[in-house]
Amino acid sequence: MTYINHDDSIEIPPEEECEGTVIWLHGLGASGNDFVSIVPHLQLPQIRFIFPHAPQRPVTINQGWVMRAWYDILTLGESPCRESLEDVQESHQRITELIDAQIHRGMAPNQIIVAGFSQGGAIAMHSGLRYPATLGGIMALSTYLVAPDQLEAEIHPQNEATPMLFCHGTQDSMVPASRGKHAHDTLATLNEEREVEWNDFPMDHEICTEEIQVIKDWMYRRFGIQED
Repeated sequence: MTYINHDDSIEIPPEEECEGTVIWLHGLGASGNDFVSIVPHLQLPQIRFIFPHAPQRPVTINQGWVMRAWYDILTLGESPCRESLEDVQESHQRITELIDAQIHRGMAPNQIIVAGFSQGGAIAMHSGLRYPATLGGIMALSTYLVAPDQLEAEIHPQNEATPMLFCHGTQDSMVPASRGKHAHDTLATLNEEREVEWNDFPMDHEICTEEIQVIKDWMYRRFGIQED
């Protein structure tokens, strides 16, 4: 598997003619390297994978330590001010630009999936749902909604029915599965025509083998790839 290390991301180019792109965002304190090892298991040689690195920033709930984060988390309590919305907007702009860049490389918007784990999943949902063209899908792993009060007003009509995949661990000690299920239920309720899939697994804040198979099957459907 070939890697291209950019300053702000890791790219795995397709081994065959490119038929789509996955932009996959890592969680708090990790990096773009976090999910690279999953790619061979997905068996998608015609797909380009982009794994961006979040910027380094102080994180309030972690005693202000500097780490890779898509946004600062100000409190662990349920609050409208839980996350820095300024940081969320900054990351949203960056993901929008990454999607734009893939379109400039020849991908149609519906050939692009935006995915993410934990904090990265929150930004994947936030940005994907607001993108002004219909995407191929949004994948939300072990995650939750940020700025939920703004969602209904800001969701773009082009993505109000974009298919979504939710996966979560029932034993998640970092992001309770109830937060992920709330995100799923909220989006399913906003548009009953949206294809929203929920899967949970007996695991903590992580990815398991069974989940990788679910992700693979879902991506095959989204990209219109037939299983050999």
